[in-house]
Amino acid sequence: MKKTKVMNRIIVLALFVFYLYALLRIILFKFRWRDMTFLWYQLQRNLGNPDNLMYQLQRGNFSPLKTIFINIQSLSGWHELSNLLGNIAAFIPFGMFLVLLSKNKGLSFIGVLARSLSLSLCLECLQVVFSIGIFDVDDLILNTFGGLLGYCAIKLYDKVYSKFIVNTSSIVQDRDIVEK
Repeated sequence: MKKTKVMNRIIVLALFVFYLYALLRIILFKFRWRDMTFLWYQLQRNLGNPDNLMYQLQRGNFSPLKTIFINIQSLSGWHELSNLLGNIAAFIPFGMFLVLLSKNKGLSFIGVLARSLSLSLCLECLQVVFSIGIFDVDDLILNTFGGLLGYCAIKLYDKVYSKFIVNTSSIVQDRDIVEK
């Protein structure tokens, strides 16, 4: 039994690492291949010329809900919908993995909120530093919401599953009492 738990934990951890790799590829590289030479060049260029970083920051959105409302008002195409739902969906597994990897699934709602926001903030900042995207506070909101949805989904599953197991075991016990 203990061996199975260890193997399950290793598998979940491996899936989490793969998920983080995929998340980095999707958010930072927008499904395009970028090699380390390109990233190193971008980093040197931006750190060597702070005006590039300032320009990247000036292009960013620091007004909460601005991009979200624009996307909702112009939901005419795939781009707007994918921006809204994609940012949420990309972080749902993150919230799930956080719960699955925490001891006794004891990570709190606030803990998941803080970790989802932190990871999202790191990714947004990396987009600025490498000039491969713009900083958008709405992405922070959507990504964090996605992480919280993943957390709630796992907690709901646990509650329903434990209720089902408890109900099933009591039915089995009732049947055993009747049969005796």
